[in-house]
Parts: sequence; C-alpha cells; structure tokens
Amino acid sequence: MLRIVLMIVSVALIILSLMQSGKNDGLSGAFTGSEGLNLFANVKERGPEKMISNLTMIVGILFFVLVIIMRFQ
Repeated sequence: MLRIVLMIVSVALIILSLMQSGKNDGLSGAFTGSEGLNLFANVKERGPEKMISNLTMIVGILFFVLVIIMRFQ
C-alpha cells in the first residue's frame, strides 16, 4: 500500500516540477554566458505560479517522508 502511495506522489512531483515556469535562461544560458543571468535574483511568484511552487514543495517533503518511512519499515 505504501509503495503505491509513493508511486503516486513521485508522479505528482514530476508533473508539478514540469509545470513550473523557468525563472532564467536555464543551464544552456549559464554555459553560453547569457547576459542578465542572475542566479540569486529575488523573483516574486504570484498567482498560479506561487500555488504550483508551494504544492511542489509540499509534495517533495511528503515524498522524502514516505521514503524514510519505507526505509525503516
């Protein structure tokens, strides 16, 4: 039962991660020296982006808790 819940949580985490919008030019921009690339910029998320970001964090924490519980079971 716990394995099925872990599978569902892991799929949800992958989907939520893919739904997030990019906040910079990405890895290719870091290697090509894209101008204006600031990895430590304070970017405010609003609306649906903030909800998806918070939900991703919650599902990620749930994933790690389930993995730890399965390890000691």
